[in-house]
Amino acid sequence: MLRMVSPHSMASLLHRNGVGDVHVDGTHRAAYSSDASLYRVMPSAVVFPHDADDVAAVIEVCREQGVPLTARGAGTSVAGNAVGTGVVLDFSRHMNRVLAVDAQAQTAVVQPGTVQAILQAAAAPHGVRFGPDPSTHTRCTIGGMIGNNACGSRTLGYGRTSDNVTGLRVLTATGEKLQLTTGVGGSTVTRPRSAVLDTLHAVTGSGLATIRTEFAQFGRQVSGYALEHLLPENRFDVGRMLVGSEGTLAVITEATVRLVSDPPHRILVVLGYPDIAVAGDASPTVLTFSPTACEGIDSRIVDVVRERRGASAVPPLPGGNAWLFVEVVGDTYAETLANAEAVARGCGAVDSLVVTDTTRAAALWRIRADGAGLSGRSPAGLPAHAGWEDAAVPPERLGDYLRDFDVLMDDFGVTGLPYGHFGDGCMHVRIDLPLDKPGGVDVFRRFLNAAGELVAGYGGSLSGEHGDGRARSELLPLMYSREALDLFAAVKYAFDPDNILNPGVVVDPRPLDADLRVPAAPLIRRDLALAYHHDGGNFTQAVHRCTGVGKCRADNTSTGEVMCPSYQATRDEKDSTRGRARVLQEMINATAVTGGWRSLEVHDALDLCLSCKGCASDCPTGVDMAALKSEVLHQSYRGRIRPPSHYSLGWLPRWAKVASKAPKTVNTLMGLPGLGPLALSTAGVDQRRTIPPFAPRTFRDWYATRSDHPRSGDPVTLFVDSFTNYFTPDVGIATVRVLEDAGYSPRLTEKQQCCALTWISTGQLGAAKKILGRTVGALAAGSGPIVGIEPSCTGVLRSDAVELVNNNAARQVADSTRTLAELLTDRGWTPPSLDGTKVVAQPHCHHHAVMGWSPDAQLLERAGAEVQRLGGCCGLAGNFGVEKGHYEVSVAVAKQQLLPAVNAATPETTILADGYSCRTQLSDLTDRRGQHLAQLLASRMIDRHD
Repeated sequence: MLRMVSPHSMASLLHRNGVGDVHVDGTHRAAYSSDASLYRVMPSAVVFPHDADDVAAVIEVCREQGVPLTARGAGTSVAGNAVGTGVVLDFSRHMNRVLAVDAQAQTAVVQPGTVQAILQAAAAPHGVRFGPDPSTHTRCTIGGMIGNNACGSRTLGYGRTSDNVTGLRVLTATGEKLQLTTGVGGSTVTRPRSAVLDTLHAVTGSGLATIRTEFAQFGRQVSGYALEHLLPENRFDVGRMLVGSEGTLAVITEATVRLVSDPPHRILVVLGYPDIAVAGDASPTVLTFSPTACEGIDSRIVDVVRERRGASAVPPLPGGNAWLFVEVVGDTYAETLANAEAVARGCGAVDSLVVTDTTRAAALWRIRADGAGLSGRSPAGLPAHAGWEDAAVPPERLGDYLRDFDVLMDDFGVTGLPYGHFGDGCMHVRIDLPLDKPGGVDVFRRFLNAAGELVAGYGGSLSGEHGDGRARSELLPLMYSREALDLFAAVKYAFDPDNILNPGVVVDPRPLDADLRVPAAPLIRRDLALAYHHDGGNFTQAVHRCTGVGKCRADNTSTGEVMCPSYQATRDEKDSTRGRARVLQEMINATAVTGGWRSLEVHDALDLCLSCKGCASDCPTGVDMAALKSEVLHQSYRGRIRPPSHYSLGWLPRWAKVASKAPKTVNTLMGLPGLGPLALSTAGVDQRRTIPPFAPRTFRDWYATRSDHPRSGDPVTLFVDSFTNYFTPDVGIATVRVLEDAGYSPRLTEKQQCCALTWISTGQLGAAKKILGRTVGALAAGSGPIVGIEPSCTGVLRSDAVELVNNNAARQVADSTRTLAELLTDRGWTPPSLDGTKVVAQPHCHHHAVMGWSPDAQLLERAGAEVQRLGGCCGLAGNFGVEKGHYEVSVAVAKQQLLPAVNAATPETTILADGYSCRTQLSDLTDRRGQHLAQLLASRMIDRHD
C-alpha cells in the first residue's frame, strides 16, 4: 500500500540510511514537478545518488515506507514517465560517467545519468559511436533512453536502444541485484539465480500464445512491455525486455552498450512531395534503398522556423509542401553519391535535392532535431501539447494513417505540426487541444481515445519510442487483449510486488486526464507591466511556453548559442530555464508554492538567472526568462523597499550623469583605500569587483565640440547609451568614424537618452516605462535608421520597448533600429582589410538573442579576419555578475568559453567584445582588453586612408 510521508520526514529517513544529496525544499520539488509532458506531480523529495549503494538505500527506504520511487535522467520524457509523488532519483548530476570504452569489443560501460552526447564524445576517438540518436541527444541520458527504448532518426541504420544494450546492472524493488547480459549481437544471454526471474519465467510460460501473436508485430511497437524477448526462441532475454519498461520494473545502476562504426561517407537527400500523406506513401519505396534515416516534415514546421529564426535559417528546399530527409551511407564517396542520386530519381518525388555540403545538411537536420520544441506552437498560433505525439503504424500504412489523422484533427477543430520517423512509420505531433478552456480536459480525453482507436485499427502502437507514461497507459486496452494486460500485471508484480516503482504507468494506470498541468493554472492578465504580445497578454501562457524539452540543460555553446549559462555553472535543475519555468508554474497554481510573486521558491529559482535572454532565441519554444524575471521583480517590490543593488546598479545611468560633472574627483575618491570597497559593499556589489573609471570627457561633449563634422552624408541617428557616453566614449568616437566612412552623417538626439536597461533588469518597470517612453519618443522624431552602439541597449530598442512602452513610437523605433554590422552590410560598405588578423569574438548575449550576430560574422569574413566565435555568456551580464552572491557563478560562466579562449589566444589576437559588460568582465578577470567592432574597423581604416 502506497502512502505519503512528509518531505522532511523522508529526508530524515534517507539521511539515516546514508543518502547524502537529498533535497526537500520547495524550489527543487517544484522544479521536478513536471518533465517534458503535460503532467505535474509534486514529489516529496529529490535525490541525486552518487552510486549504486545510494540507489539501494533509497529503494530500501521507499519499500519500507511505501513511498513511490521514480527514476529520472534529463527529464525529457514526453508522456509523463519521469514524475511521481514520492522520491525522484535524478541520475544526471553524479552517476553520469562513461566508465569504459572497449574499441575492440565495440562496447561501452556507462552510468545511467550519462548524456548521450557525452558517450559519443568518449567513443569518437576510437572511431565508434552509440547508434540511437534521439533529437534530444545533447541532454538525454542513456538511462532515460533505456527506460523508453528510445530510437531517434537513424533507427533504420542502427536500431532501437533495445538493439544496442548488451548488459545491465539493475536493482529490483525487492532489493535484488541482477546482472544481466542480453543477446544483442549474438551474445550469450545470462540468467542469474533469482526468485524474481523464477517467477517471471513461470509467467512467461503461461502466456506463450498471447506473446507470440500480439507482440513484435512491427519495429516500432513500443507500447506495453516487450514480452517477445522472454520467449524461449529468444532465450528468455530479460535484459532486452527491461529496455522500454519505463522504470516500472527495476532501477538501472549501470549499462553496457554496443557501439558501431560510422560509414566513411553519408549524404542527405531531400525529397519533395505535394503533402505529408503522399510523403508517407513514398516511405516504403525509400526503404528499398536501405537508408540509415528517412524523416518527414512539411511546410507547417518549416514556416515556423522561418518565422522564429528568419528566412536564412532554412536552406533552400526542393519543390513541394512536404519533404522526406533521407540519409544514405557508403564506403566510398562515389558509391554513396550514386545511391543518393538513385534515391532522388526513384521515390516519386516532385522535386529533389542531393545535399553534399555538410554544413548545409547540418542546418537542415537541425530543423528536424528542434521539431519537438518548434511544434510547441500550432499553425493556429496556439499552445500545442504533447499527449498524442508518438504513435506508430507499419510503414506501408503510414500515408493512409496520416490522411485519417488529419480528418480526426479537423473533426475536433484542432491543429498540429506533424513530423517524424517516416521510415519507421512513427509520427510525432503536438496538438492545440484547448486545455486552458472550459471543457478542454473532456476534449483531451475524447481526442486521445479516438486517436488510440484509430492507430489500433491500423495495427499500430500508441507509442513508437516515447513510452506510454501517464498519457497512454490507460489506452493500452485499445491495443492489447485482456490476456496481454494480465501478463503485464503479472510481470510487474514479479519485479515490484509493492508497486513502488513509477506507479500509475503501464499497469494500474492513472487516468490520462489526471494531474494535467495547464488546466490547473489560472490566467494572469491584469496589472502586468509587460504586454506579452506573443502570448495574448497572458503571463500564464508565457510561462507555459516551456514544454520541458530540456534544451536548456545541454551545452549549446559549440554551436554559438547561449542558453543556459547558469545551469552549465551549477548543474542544478532549478537553475535551468525549464526549472525556473516549472517553479513559476507552481507559483501560478498556488498549491505547492503559495507566496505569490514574493515566494521564496520563486526568488530562489530566479536568483542565478543572468537575464542573458539566451533562452529567448535558443529555446525552441521561445521562453524569455529575462522578461519573466523582470516581471517577477517588478511585482515583488512594487511599492516596497528594494535590495541595495537595485538603487545603485539599477540607477547607474543617473549616478553616472552626476559623476560626469566631476569625473576625476569621483575616480580619485573611489580609489582611496577603504572607501572604494565600502562603497561597493553598501551598493550591494561584491568587493572582488572593481569600479570602472568614469571617462574624463563624455562622448556627447566630444561630439558637440568636434571641428570635423562632415558636410554631407545620409542621416542616421546614433543612439548614445549611458555606458558609451560616460565610461567608454572612445567606442562612440570609433563608431562615428566608421559611419562617416560608409557615407553616413550621424546625428544625436537633442538630449542624452537612456534605454532604461538597468531599470528593466532590476524589475523597476514603472520607472523604466517612463524613461524608455521618453527615449523612443525622441528617437521616433528623427529621420533615417537608428544605429545602436551597446548591444544590450540596442536590444531594448528592438524588442523590450515594444513590450514595455507598447505604442506606435516604440514599434517605429524597433523597426528602424540596426546594429552597426547590419547597417554597414545593408549599405554594401567595403570594410578595411583584416587579412592576417585573428579574432576571438564574444558576442553579447542580447546581441545573439535579439538581433543575431550573423551580420557581424559576415562582415568580419569579408574583411578577411580569422574569427573564433565563442558561444555562451561572458558571465557578467550587466548587474548580475557584480552583485553580492553571484561572483562565483559569474566566474564559472566565464570559464565555460571566454576565459579558456582568451588564455589560449596569442598577444596579437584581437578580443572582440561589443558589450560593455563583456569588456568589464575581461578587465576584471584577465590582463587582456576587449575591443568593440567599431574600434577594430576604425583602427584599420587609418591604414586604408594612408
